[in-house]
Amino acid sequence: MEKSQQRSILFAGDSVTDCGRREDPRKLGDGYVNVIAAEVAKRGIAVSNVGIGGDRVVDLQRRWAGDVLGSSANVLSILVGINDTWRRFDGNEPTTAEAFEQGYRELLTQAAPHFELIVLVQPFLLPVTEDQQDWAQDLQDKQDAVARLAAEFGAALVPSHERLTALAPHHGGNAALAHDGVHPTSLGHAELANIWLAAVNV
Repeated sequence: MEKSQQRSILFAGDSVTDCGRREDPRKLGDGYVNVIAAEVAKRGIAVSNVGIGGDRVVDLQRRWAGDVLGSSANVLSILVGINDTWRRFDGNEPTTAEAFEQGYRELLTQAAPHFELIVLVQPFLLPVTEDQQDWAQDLQDKQDAVARLAAEFGAALVPSHERLTALAPHHGGNAALAHDGVHPTSLGHAELANIWLAAVNV
């Protein structure tokens, strides 16, 4: 695939990536993608965002060819997984760890020939309610799958769950970084961007 001369990063994922990008004239949203875009612009790197709120792996699969495989970006960053856990508990629509990993592997198999670097962002949860404690094992299985896939595909792994969990006490608790445990606050997005930039060499 012929690439643009300018280096560029494509971000794909769910609402944490979307973050209002479809209402943003720049199409970046006001979350971590926007923070990263401002930083990498200093190095002449362009950023685009195709996140859509609510997406699970199966939803990414449906739009992968049109939104991702046709991109001229050099780097692909993916953050998905929390909705694959969440829907089990609020909609009785579970995604098994096996189905999650198989679907994610299919995405990466298709994407690998198109990008110089793939970045996998660990799905994260900063529980703020008692019931969210019950999500832990389901999400852990998906986090383990993401780590395996990063190793399998030679992708960069962004340890967002571990780092945000460690940072939360320094900011007064989980809600300071994710008001509902899932969606970052402005501070949470800034910290997520810092974690991404520290983990990825672009």
